Amino acid sequence: MQPLLKVENVTKRFHQVVANDSVSFEVMPGEIHCLLGENGAGKSTIAECIYGFYKPDKGSISVNGEVLDLDSPAEAIRHGIGMVHQHFVLVTSMTVLENIVIGTDAATAILNLQSATDRIKAICARYEVEIDLNSKVWQLTVGQQQWVEILKALFLGARLLIMDEPTAVLTPQESRRLFKIFREMTGDGMSIILISHKLDEVMQSDRVTVLRKGKRVGTVVTRDSSKSELTNLMVGRDVNLNLVRERSDVGLPMLVVSGLHAANDFGTDKLNGVDLTLNRGEIVGIAGVAGNGQKELFETLMGVRRATSGRVMLADQDITNKTPREVQQAGIGHVPDDRFAEGLIPDFDIQSNLVLGVHRDQPFARRGFLKFGQIRSFAKQAMDEFAIQAPSAQTICRTLSGGNAQKVIVAREFAQASRVILANQPSRGLDVGVIEYMHKRLFEKRKEGFAILIASEELDELLALSDRILVLFKGQIVGEFSHGAVDLERVGLLMAGHFDDAPNPNADRSL
Repeated sequence: MQPLLKVENVTKRFHQVVANDSVSFEVMPGEIHCLLGENGAGKSTIAECIYGFYKPDKGSISVNGEVLDLDSPAEAIRHGIGMVHQHFVLVTSMTVLENIVIGTDAATAILNLQSATDRIKAICARYEVEIDLNSKVWQLTVGQQQWVEILKALFLGARLLIMDEPTAVLTPQESRRLFKIFREMTGDGMSIILISHKLDEVMQSDRVTVLRKGKRVGTVVTRDSSKSELTNLMVGRDVNLNLVRERSDVGLPMLVVSGLHAANDFGTDKLNGVDLTLNRGEIVGIAGVAGNGQKELFETLMGVRRATSGRVMLADQDITNKTPREVQQAGIGHVPDDRFAEGLIPDFDIQSNLVLGVHRDQPFARRGFLKFGQIRSFAKQAMDEFAIQAPSAQTICRTLSGGNAQKVIVAREFAQASRVILANQPSRGLDVGVIEYMHKRLFEKRKEGFAILIASEELDELLALSDRILVLFKGQIVGEFSHGAVDLERVGLLMAGHFDDAPNPNADRSL
C-alpha cells in the first residue's frame, strides 16, 4: 500500500536553532499516526511544515506519491491536508456556518450557501455531530468550537487531518467520543496525525513516531509497545509519574474562601459564590473545562483581580483585595496560566525573573544595591534543579521556549512561598522528566505543611496529586471528591454541567 503522506529528511531551522533535523516518517491511508515528544522536540514544527505554514530548509513532503512544494496552508488544503490547532482559529462573532465557509467558493455567492449547508449537515449526520449552524461561535462550548474546526477541514475535503492536542479542552466523555469518531473517519479512508503528550491517547493510535531534540528516534507499532517504552524513547531514561503517595497529616485550615464573587475583564460575573478550604499539608485540585473561572479564581486570591463580594482568609488574616505584593509577603506563591503575559517580564533575563518580588531583600540586596553574585548563584542552582535549558542565567526570557519559561516561574514561586502555593496549569508545556521532578517537589511542600491549590486540564495529574478534587463549573464549585473515591465519569458530567445525569454517592459532596 502506498503511503498517503511521506516526509523525507525534513530539516527546519530558526536562525541557529534546529527545530527539525532530517526527520522522516510515513502515514498510511486509514491510519492514526501519533507524533510524540517532549516540549521543544519539534512535533508542532514538523506538523506546520506538512500544513504549509513553514517551508522546510531541506527534505521533501509527498502526498500520494506527488512531491509537494507547499508555500501556504491554502496550498496544503488544496492537496487534502487539514489542521486543527490547539488554540482555535475562529471568528467568535460569526456563526458556525460563516466560519466554515469563509474563504471558500460558498462565501462569495449566496446561491452556494444552501449547497454548503446541505454538505455540512451531511457531514454532521455521518459522524453524529449535533451543532446549530446559525449559532454564534462565542455561544458554543469549547468542545463544540473544536467541532467547527474539524467540520471546516472536512468541508474543504481533507483526507489527512492533523490534530494538535485535541483533548486539552475536553471532558473525559467528549474525549472518548472524539476518538470513537476518529476511528469512524479512518474507517472511511481518512488519515489522522495526532500530536499528544497524553499516553492514554497515544496508546489508541496505530503507530507512534517519537521525536527527541528535533530528531526522530524511532517509529513503533503502538500495540507492540507500552507507555513506559514510549516515555523512555521520549526522554532517554525511565520516568515514574506514579509516585507513591505518602500519608499526609492534614492540619488546620490555612486558606478559607467564602462566597467569593468576581467579574472577568469584560465586567461579566465569572465567580459566583465560590466556597473552598485549603488545609495545611493538603493538595486540592480544581477540575474544570477551560474558561469556567479558574483564571479569575487564582487572580482574585492573589489580589490581581478585585473580588466584588466574599472573603479570603489566610489563617486568621483577612487578605481580601490585598495587593499582590501584600499577598506574596503573607506567604503565597502563584503560578499563573499565561507565562509570558503574567508570570514573567519577558525582556528581563532569567536571573532577574527568578528573584522578582524578593530582589529588594536579603540575600539579593543590601542598602538598596543588588548583590549580583548572590543572584547569579541562586539562578544557577534553580536552573540546574529545574533543568532550565538556556545558554546562561543572563539569557533574555523572551527567547525561551514555553516549557523553559514555565520552569523559571515554577522555580521562583516554589522558592518564595512559605505557606500556600496556587498553581494554575503548572505542568503546561513541561517535559515529562521535569513534571516528575515537580510532582516530587509538590509532595515535599505538602509534607512540609504547605496548603496547595492546583488547577489542571490533565485529570490524570489531578488524580495523582490531589487529596481532594473540586469541580468548577461556571464559577461555582459543583462537586467535591476525596482521593480514592473519585468517579471520573461523574467528574466529567459535572465539568460539562450535567448535574441531573451525575448520581450522588455518599463518598463525595455535590452542590
